Amino acid sequence: MKINSTSRVYIVGCGGMLGEAVYSAMRACDAIVMASDIDVNEDWLTFGDVRDSDEIARQIVDFAPDLLINLAALTDLEYCECNPENAWLTNATAAENLGRVAQQIGCVYVYISTAGIFDGKQDSYTDFDAPSPLSVYAKSKYRAELFVCASVPKHYVLRAGWMMGGGPNKDKKFINKLYKQIVSGSRHLRVVDDKLGTPTYTVDFAEGMIMIAENGQYGLYNQVCRGTASRYEVASEFVNLIGLREQVTIEIVPSDYFAKDYFAPRPASEQLVNLKLNQLGLNVMRDWRVCLAEYADVFDTTFAMNTLPPPDVRSRRLRKTSS
Repeated sequence: MKINSTSRVYIVGCGGMLGEAVYSAMRACDAIVMASDIDVNEDWLTFGDVRDSDEIARQIVDFAPDLLINLAALTDLEYCECNPENAWLTNATAAENLGRVAQQIGCVYVYISTAGIFDGKQDSYTDFDAPSPLSVYAKSKYRAELFVCASVPKHYVLRAGWMMGGGPNKDKKFINKLYKQIVSGSRHLRVVDDKLGTPTYTVDFAEGMIMIAENGQYGLYNQVCRGTASRYEVASEFVNLIGLREQVTIEIVPSDYFAKDYFAPRPASEQLVNLKLNQLGLNVMRDWRVCLAEYADVFDTTFAMNTLPPPDVRSRRLRKTSS
């Protein structure tokens, strides 16, 4: 299919960090787009809850899309561990329901999966390696992936890695967590180096989605940035890119250091290889360092650091306040 001014695209769960990139990419193709989310945080969004299967199906059928894109997911691993019923409903059951709607109206269905579905026992994983999910989040995403591949004829399942994008207001992942620590006054970050993965830039991911959809070869694809990294390497690169190498130090700690807050099981390695995209000549994903350099420009760290007094001044103020 060619995505152009006659294409009708419905995007579910479009209010998150990937949503804006996908919406913008589709609008750049002049497609007719309807986008929904439970968090209506943009004027181009309408309310839509994937857990309400009848209502979301009615919206989709009324819009009659050529392409249905499912971005809706609960991605907080700890939340999913503590709220498994909602996690399964949102990440698996709702995804299956949307797949049935797509099959019913004959449109193409795009489902976003995750590198987290692997157990981390291998160093890296291709599209053909067998998943073995560890967490509730990963298990729910994998079950939906299985259903879509087996039951929806016209489908694309795209596996993402460590997502980055959306900016300070929408990014709920690693980069923005680092940024928030810096803005709050931290000059010393603690980051693990025993977790490996492949960063995935939302802008490139959206462009790749369009190329894959237009190519017409249905199936499952790993789609992550080129290059692999540890959390420490990503953090170091980000701090350098925003010009704070001299002001902010990074200490390497083991994953156990954060065990209280991040108790959901995580694989030691989530490194994906875009084997099928490479073989088909459809890999538009750039190196993660190039993408991070582009993404870092949206973070106003100059303002953040200029509003903070030097550490010794801050400590004197605290002592004076407490005395």
